[in-house]
Amino acid sequence: MGAQLRVYRRRISATQSTRKITKAMELIAASRIAKAQQRMNAAKPYADELKRALAALTDETSLNHPMLNGVENPRRAGILLITSDRGLAGGYNSNAIRRANELAGQLEQDGKEVDRYVIGRKGVGYFRFRGIELAGAWTGFSEQPNFSDARGATEAVVFALEATSEGTVKGSDDADGRPAGERPGIDELWVVYTSFVNSVTQTPRAVQASPVQSDAEDDLDKLDDDDRNTDRDGADSDDDGPKPLYEFEPEPGALIKALLPRYISSRIFSALLESAASESAARRRAMKSASDNATDLIKTYTRLANQARQAEITQEISEIVGGADALANAGAEE
Repeated sequence: MGAQLRVYRRRISATQSTRKITKAMELIAASRIAKAQQRMNAAKPYADELKRALAALTDETSLNHPMLNGVENPRRAGILLITSDRGLAGGYNSNAIRRANELAGQLEQDGKEVDRYVIGRKGVGYFRFRGIELAGAWTGFSEQPNFSDARGATEAVVFALEATSEGTVKGSDDADGRPAGERPGIDELWVVYTSFVNSVTQTPRAVQASPVQSDAEDDLDKLDDDDRNTDRDGADSDDDGPKPLYEFEPEPGALIKALLPRYISSRIFSALLESAASESAARRRAMKSASDNATDLIKTYTRLANQARQAEITQEISEIVGGADALANAGAEE
């Protein structure tokens, strides 16, 4: 009986230590949400306006750039998946990975080959464990990304997009930094990340970053095929109003060639910031749930320990009473 009581007390002590850790992680994640949300809201207007300007240029200019207008019969697509470097965030990583796999399946059904680019250790570990080749991988900055952190991914995907006309990407490195030889360029780029709706809701999204699409067309999760076709045909579109006029300085070709990498970089950085806010929110919710479960477990173990202690006391009293009766009977016989 005493051994059982000691077991319960050890479990209570271990669970209390675990609750301290999860509570601390919950508070840290909660403190990061507000800052991450501010950075996300500050960066989003720039990316949105740059996207609208380039989407308008697609209709207004006669320039033909694969990152702006796309290519006929695209055969190869790139998917940039954003995950976290650390776990303990509930279903945050698994939902993003599942969305990327669904998108890859849809693209492969359309007859396209898929190159995978991954940000975050959890995503990299997932694909490497399954022996799936990665065209690029970057880790170490998922919770607090800076604009310079997006540069490596931007250079890799822009290099692959610009290589479409050449046919191959030469001299690119694999996920470990080793030369990967020649790899075919990609015709389009999709970014899969977790959209921050609020502190309770975070939704994985797949958006097309290249070729440049309008607001109604770039998000695969907003519209089904019929809706996207309707928007492209112009039946329900808001493009009937006045369109902006542009004066180019320098020449349109040089300007667009300089703007497109900046546009891709802004989209990737915006997705990184939104994913960072979503990661902190998901981790706060997961750690709160863990802390609540630890509290319930401590209550259960405390109740069991009290029952074991009561049983031990009852047994001791019974033994004392039995001993006293035995002594009394022995004295009476004498």
